[in-house]
Amino acid sequence: MVTAAGNPRMLLRRLRDIMQERTSAQDRLDRIVTLIASNMVAEVCSIYLMRHGGELELFATEGLNKAAVHNTRLKKGEGLVGDIALHARPLNLPDAQSHPNFVFLPETGEEPFQSLMGVPILRDGLCLGVIVVQNKTRRLYDEEEVEAAQTIAMVLAEMVASGDLVSPTELEETGIRRDRPWRAKGSAIADGVAIGEVVLHEPRVKVERLIAENPEVERVRLETAVAELRSSVDEMVDHEDMELLGDTKEVLEAYRMFANDSGWLTRLREAIGTGLTAEAAVERVQSETRARLMRHTDPYLRERAHDLDDLANRLLRHLAGLADTSAGALLPDNVVLIARAMGPAELLDYDRAKLKAVVLEEGSPTSHVAIVARALGIPLVGRIDNLVDMADSGNAIIVDGERGEVHLRPAADVVASYRAKLAVMAQRELEFAALRDAPAETADGVAVALNLNAGLAVDLPHLDETGAAGIGLFRTELPFMITTRLPSLRQQTDLYARVLTAAGSRPVTFRTLDLGGDKVLPYMHMEAEENPAMGWRAIRISLDRPALLRYQLRAMIAAAAGRSLNVMFPMIAEVAEFAQARALLDAELARAASLGKTLPAAVRAGTMLEVPSLGWSLRPLLAIADFISLGTNDLMQFFFASDRGNPRLGDRYDALSPAFLRFIRTCVDAADEAGKGLAVCGEMAGRPLEALALAALGVRQLSMQPHAVGPVKMAIRSVALAPLAAFLERHLDDPGHSLREAFRGVAEAAGARLG
Repeated sequence: MVTAAGNPRMLLRRLRDIMQERTSAQDRLDRIVTLIASNMVAEVCSIYLMRHGGELELFATEGLNKAAVHNTRLKKGEGLVGDIALHARPLNLPDAQSHPNFVFLPETGEEPFQSLMGVPILRDGLCLGVIVVQNKTRRLYDEEEVEAAQTIAMVLAEMVASGDLVSPTELEETGIRRDRPWRAKGSAIADGVAIGEVVLHEPRVKVERLIAENPEVERVRLETAVAELRSSVDEMVDHEDMELLGDTKEVLEAYRMFANDSGWLTRLREAIGTGLTAEAAVERVQSETRARLMRHTDPYLRERAHDLDDLANRLLRHLAGLADTSAGALLPDNVVLIARAMGPAELLDYDRAKLKAVVLEEGSPTSHVAIVARALGIPLVGRIDNLVDMADSGNAIIVDGERGEVHLRPAADVVASYRAKLAVMAQRELEFAALRDAPAETADGVAVALNLNAGLAVDLPHLDETGAAGIGLFRTELPFMITTRLPSLRQQTDLYARVLTAAGSRPVTFRTLDLGGDKVLPYMHMEAEENPAMGWRAIRISLDRPALLRYQLRAMIAAAAGRSLNVMFPMIAEVAEFAQARALLDAELARAASLGKTLPAAVRAGTMLEVPSLGWSLRPLLAIADFISLGTNDLMQFFFASDRGNPRLGDRYDALSPAFLRFIRTCVDAADEAGKGLAVCGEMAGRPLEALALAALGVRQLSMQPHAVGPVKMAIRSVALAPLAAFLERHLDDPGHSLREAFRGVAEAAGARLG
């Protein structure tokens, strides 16, 4: 008898022939176990497949009692078969019945059989089943036989997953089925709802050809692709921009180490030697490696599984001759981009007209890609575990950026529900659009200026689209964050000039660099801090490193030549800091004048009020500042000593608490007394109910994300302000947690449309 070890490629060819026959799944399974048993000179060969609930069912056998087929089940971890599935590793036992995990199953008739060898059927690191061979005589199966069984298992895994071996209705949920609806809850990062089609940012290569015709050809293909992979990784790691990345460079060096691991390449070569194609060899080795690493107790090693997944996928793309990302590919009109993680520049590579949403396995509200997504008005959901493994390109998908939910391959009723929701949202957008040129004025004649928060050139068209009064906050750090180099003076000047030109006669307020905390430049070394939000950031960096601030102010002055310039300094904690910052602005104005440059027609300097201490210095501050703007995001977290990035505390304190509203009222009164402007530019300004509360407290300038302008304007125009102001006047000294529900009731009774 010819053994599998002696001629594995012959076994694979015969296996392929069986799979191509038009017979029932059970018949093919029965023939497969007979084929494996005869080739491995085994008296028993059995195939167990995973069923719903983590049970392994005997699907086919040669040598055991046929009546046990579909009647024998083992839990994951139960018996030797369950042990193989649980640990995703082979067992090779000359005396199986003496093993402590052995479980006697009398219905199978396996009493006479002493030796056992079993291997897991793995795909994407998940166990789909187990192949077992047994003999009456005690023997230890050699390495070539184990290798042959693993190769067969890899081929069976692809067939099981694709439904070629067992029909989807016959095989229940295994954990990796990609033909059923899948819902996941993550983190809502950028608002919006989208129905679209999955596009993998780094597309997974589907292995179509498993069995090699010529192993030598496959070996050469592998060596060529590995050389290309190593070259591309070297180029990435050794790029000059990486020299300043500190710890990130160390991570990439580890990535390079994996790419050059000789053991990895040896295992790939050995898999090809068993008769697999280069692509199938990569999938088999990676699935086995991933299964081993993901079951490791060391979190570092588990995390390395993702690095190896990425390497394996890169290698598959080299074998297929594909680009690293989908950005340059022919894309559908409704792209929902899926990735483990991505940078802002990578996002900007995609056609914005086709890009409807983004979903990431990682990602946070403060990440650079999140900032860009919000600027583009693209819904983004992050923190969706295993998404890349669960999705295939072309899958239907729904992204709910308001709830942080993703529906992959949604059922028809879910699609219908979301289409109805989108129709309602579209109708509301038409209503908002109709208000574009209408004034943001209450029913009793109080005007409120609605401005935009912006930070990139892509934000500028929103000025005209929304009918905003101007730009109340231009975050100048964003262009610094999405590039790998410090923008030159010319580049900064050109950007600020474009912003002023786009605004025309509408005011623009430039906030100087707000770096540090959660906003770190890739080319700027920042030491780790225990409390980065309260650490070396914003104006503290600018005053300690004044050259960076002076360059920025110089660019603003040049861009504003002959036009009005509004400059706002972030994170001011005491009046002396504002005085220092304003002195640098005055110095740059004097320099420009001495060089004969055209100066701005008018210059106003103000400050963000984010640190509560400044609230007790308003009189001296407003004596030298032209305006203040309340940044409610940071102000709230410092006011309540509550980390806004902590999920346990995110909703603990309310912006409509009496104490916080009373603080705002104090700031409004001080600004009015000094005859200076006061605005609110945090997220609070962009929520209709909160916007009404701010207006009722006397705030007359609000700055918000573009999508918030319509709902806020509708709310303001729908109500008279007087009863809302009277309610707050009576309740600012209440001891309760929040005025939200009571204020909502008053607003709705007054006719407020809150969406």
